[in-house]
Amino acid sequence: MRRFASALTLAAAALLPACAPAHNTAVRSAAAVDGVRVEQRQPVTVLVSIDGFHPDYLDRGLTPTLSSLAEAGVRAPMRPSFPSKTFPNHWTLVTGEVPDVHGITANRIEDPARPDEVFTMATVDPWWWKAAKPIWVEAEEAGIRTASMFWPGSAVAWGGTMPESGWGAPEGGRYPQDWQQFSMAVTNVQRVNSVLDWLRRPAEIRPAFVTLYFDTIDTAGHGGGPDSAELNQALIKIDGDIAMLVAGLERLQQPANLVIVSDHGMAATSSARVIALDEVLDPSLYRLVEGGAYATFRPTEGNVDAFEAALLKEHPHMECWRKGEMPARFAYGTNVRIPPYFCLPQTGWTIAPSRNESEWTGGNHGYDPAAPEMTALFIANGPAFRQGATIPGFTNTAIAPLLRQLMGLPQDDTTLSPVRGALADRKPR
Repeated sequence: MRRFASALTLAAAALLPACAPAHNTAVRSAAAVDGVRVEQRQPVTVLVSIDGFHPDYLDRGLTPTLSSLAEAGVRAPMRPSFPSKTFPNHWTLVTGEVPDVHGITANRIEDPARPDEVFTMATVDPWWWKAAKPIWVEAEEAGIRTASMFWPGSAVAWGGTMPESGWGAPEGGRYPQDWQQFSMAVTNVQRVNSVLDWLRRPAEIRPAFVTLYFDTIDTAGHGGGPDSAELNQALIKIDGDIAMLVAGLERLQQPANLVIVSDHGMAATSSARVIALDEVLDPSLYRLVEGGAYATFRPTEGNVDAFEAALLKEHPHMECWRKGEMPARFAYGTNVRIPPYFCLPQTGWTIAPSRNESEWTGGNHGYDPAAPEMTALFIANGPAFRQGATIPGFTNTAIAPLLRQLMGLPQDDTTLSPVRGALADRKPR
């Protein structure tokens, strides 16, 4: 308990100099304050996503709270799953399955079983999400109360059928017991306050597992690029938001196992690094499903041979495959939702319908997860974790097993092995 307390206090003190030094201050789970007995709180598991946060951002001197949490706890470079996009990776983080298995294969998806529909980042129809169970459903089924602030997929009801009209809760569907539909109008401060409000509740209705999502860094990274002044300002802001969370936990005397992650990093893009498809392919031969950091295609009727002849050859700055022939290391290409042809550019290049479509200077992700620019953040801090440790890099499929371990949920122990070194008790259960 004191291990976690000192780490949290160190992080808060980094941004809030008025706080007492870490070695003199501890968050107490039970104490007598002015003669009044304070409730003994059990540790809560808090999963925080800072979308688009590359771990090297910690080295800029702009994130004292996050840097202190990392230094006092555990850190590691984390590899996203392929493709290194937001929704596929957020669903991997809470299911432990790769996108090819869990079915959220992109931010925009087509499925031949529903030819007249398209999945977007606003889709909450459970049909699209049902291939893998998220961690909050596992927890709720085990009697552990959960809450989610904007985690992708948390507004999707699990295990029920949609009503015939409208988008009300499905009969028998299961959500986190507290959740909110995503809205960019809700500020980071409001998001943190919502989480702290949930944790102020009496024990019987207080969540033991909470997720919290921030989009600030991803937005700035896309707009200005990873080395921009805009991104640096966003780093200062998000660090203050994390400091607010840490200080709130301190005030509540709420011990917590914090797992702070990102879904991917960010690569700089430029209008000078564009692959214009109309210079490579006859537009009549195909329909472009997605473009940008990668491209997916469906050939038009009767044009498969001509399309393949043009696509499946060497191209400057880009490789293309039939989806079933993609490199095995991507673990991607068998799901029916993946279009039949896939092209991946060199990191930092953009695949666009034409060269003059728009201004491409800024940042993007979706590239090869092995590219250093795509590396994701992992920080763990709390009573369950080691102090001052760096562990070898791992793939983000290990986060869900780690969360199961923290909550005492059943799991396949082999899936935990990449992150077992983060735990204070590293022995198998």
